[in-house]
Amino acid sequence: MSKNILSVRNLHVKFVLRGRELHALRGINLDVRDGESIAIVGESGSGKSVLNKNFIGLLDQNGFIPEGEIRYYGMGDKLRHYPGAGSDDNGSYIDLTAFKKKEDWLRIRGSEICMIPQDPMTSLNPLKTIGWQISEALLLHKGMRGKMAYEETIRILEDVRIDDPRRRYKQYPHELSGGMRQRVVIAIAIACSPRILICDEPTTALDVTIQAQVLSLLHDLKERYHLTIIFITHDLGVVANIADRVAVMYAGDIVELGLVDEIFFDPRHPYTWALLSSLPQLGMRGEELYAIRGTPPNLFKEVQGDAFAARNPRALEIDKRELPPYFEVSPTHYARTWLLDPRAPKMDPPAVIQKLKELGKEETHHG
Repeated sequence: MSKNILSVRNLHVKFVLRGRELHALRGINLDVRDGESIAIVGESGSGKSVLNKNFIGLLDQNGFIPEGEIRYYGMGDKLRHYPGAGSDDNGSYIDLTAFKKKEDWLRIRGSEICMIPQDPMTSLNPLKTIGWQISEALLLHKGMRGKMAYEETIRILEDVRIDDPRRRYKQYPHELSGGMRQRVVIAIAIACSPRILICDEPTTALDVTIQAQVLSLLHDLKERYHLTIIFITHDLGVVANIADRVAVMYAGDIVELGLVDEIFFDPRHPYTWALLSSLPQLGMRGEELYAIRGTPPNLFKEVQGDAFAARNPRALEIDKRELPPYFEVSPTHYARTWLLDPRAPKMDPPAVIQKLKELGKEETHHG
């Protein structure tokens, strides 16, 4: 098993809105391993993007971290003089929550940890050619200029599967299709040779065919550039194609974490059951599609017990009073639900989940 490149410990994030505090992240714990692809899933507002913004210092101005650590191990001893420097059994690290100056973040953002935004059209400069925009990243982070920067840009355009790169170099964003613009944004990200690539719903605006091409490209680049990929999405179909492990988020907390097969074929948290039951491809002909009832909790108020309890028809009484700890399903699979407590009544998952489990057993048998 590879070492951790990023470790999040008891991370809390709050936002001040009209004099009130919104508790957006409520004690997140997560290890990201060097070289893996980990997907962070959950419905809108669960805290996926807020969590990842902390890794590159892009938290909104009204947001702050009252408690917690984000240990980044990717630079060894190079940053031992930085704020938050330290070491543990995993190696030397810097605590990113200790960064207060823009100059500190500039050493990390882009060159170490890079993000692909949701909408390439709004993140690309419409007045500059795509070649100029990739070359700018090479100048800022690698000091390349002139012919060297040009040839490296052409090579990167080839790596992201853009045809006729010397002609594309001179084109502007509006001259490219949506899928092509997404490839350009990916090219800018990998130009900096980051250790971690954060993909924030990069396939949302693309049709299914182009989506599959982008996922295939990311898988190829992960191997070629030795990337660790953090994939933010609400599309579980995308997760099955890209992820090694999956973290399921709900109301600012990770409620289940496991290998992709464990989450798909042996989920244990009622929220994960509900997410999987909502997949259109699992619907039965003539039956109404499943929808999660109710709304997420109000994070302006303190959440009592299991945050999903009010929307969970199978909730226990203790769910409404006490936050469950993480129970170990396997050495790689954890879920924060009282249903895994030995004292809890035995409860079968919904029919759709049982069907998925059977499917998983069949795949294991044939595999």
